[in-house]
Amino acid sequence: MKTTLQLRAILLMLGMVVMMSSCTHTTSDISEYTVEVYKPQYATGFRILGTCDSHSIVIESYTPWQGSDSVVTRVFVGRDDETVPEGFEGAVLNGEASRIVAMSSTQIAMLDVLGEVGRVVGVSGIDFISNPAIQAGRDTIGDVGFDGNIDYELLLSLDPDLVLLYGVNGPCAMENKLKELDIPFMYVGEYLEETPLGKVEWLMPIAEIVGRSAEAKKYIDDTADRYNSLSNRVKTQESEEIKVMLNTPYGDVWFMPPRANYLVALIRDAGGTYIYDQNDTHGSLPIDLEEAYLLTSEATVWLNPGQSRSLDEIRRDLPKFADTRPMVSGRVYNNNKRSTPSGGNDFFETGAMQPDVILEDLIKIFHPELTVDSPLVYYQQLR
Repeated sequence: MKTTLQLRAILLMLGMVVMMSSCTHTTSDISEYTVEVYKPQYATGFRILGTCDSHSIVIESYTPWQGSDSVVTRVFVGRDDETVPEGFEGAVLNGEASRIVAMSSTQIAMLDVLGEVGRVVGVSGIDFISNPAIQAGRDTIGDVGFDGNIDYELLLSLDPDLVLLYGVNGPCAMENKLKELDIPFMYVGEYLEETPLGKVEWLMPIAEIVGRSAEAKKYIDDTADRYNSLSNRVKTQESEEIKVMLNTPYGDVWFMPPRANYLVALIRDAGGTYIYDQNDTHGSLPIDLEEAYLLTSEATVWLNPGQSRSLDEIRRDLPKFADTRPMVSGRVYNNNKRSTPSGGNDFFETGAMQPDVILEDLIKIFHPELTVDSPLVYYQQLR
């Protein structure tokens, strides 16, 4: 009798296990997604949320384009057969994204860092991408075109699980068509981050869609350690003040970034002083050529003078600037050392994921006595 009861109990338990393993996990409402699966330390543009008893997550992108202060876009990443919660509005990705279309080269660099660039089946502007794996796969990776001229027939043939988007001054022009075609998409807003490590931390949302969150966390931590170590080395040394001028005119207008800006943060952390620090907005401000001339004449170093690859090009395009201080001293540097034949710039591709390398370049430019004598990586001195 006792043996029979024990056998029944065992069979009942086994039955319950089978039922539990075969049931579909369900979260009743989106309001339950309040647990921060990952809390950003540097980035301000995303959140990754979950619940206490599910494995699925919701990735929220805040201000996915300039001026979108009240806009939030969402992606539900379903795991373990868990269903979409009631009340959820946004894109739905079931499991990992095995086939990805990336609309910016920075997104390619993020996937490459995670060892997952092989998931890319489509890109925008393949000639402007530096990544060797993408270039080697030109015969199989589709180039879907740019915002205003997307080849949707090709995009559909690529059968993507997810399209990675970005917005500039408004929603991506592809958004409505992707909804119509029922193709999930996610906004990646790393370019709006105002700090170098904030850009790097956008690796986490990308990692969540390819199942590489542990690797992403390690990469972010290691990069932050290297970056902060370099910056602290500069802060502990006394050296001359380096005033830094940026850019060249676009048409007849010279745009100067705000002091709350990714590149300005790099300049500051490398021991430089941004010469237009009075811009306390969140966008670039135009100045006329006369003011630009005065600022350049006062500067110690001139960075990022457009597409120029020599001092003669600057003298040709801006003859008045030939007698400015950086031009006379030869301290003019451009970030176009690693460019594709079509004009793509690796500074904006892998550089976004390697701010520590860019920082070391800038320290070599501003304070060469504080670093080892080795070639610049992303920058080149114009001659």
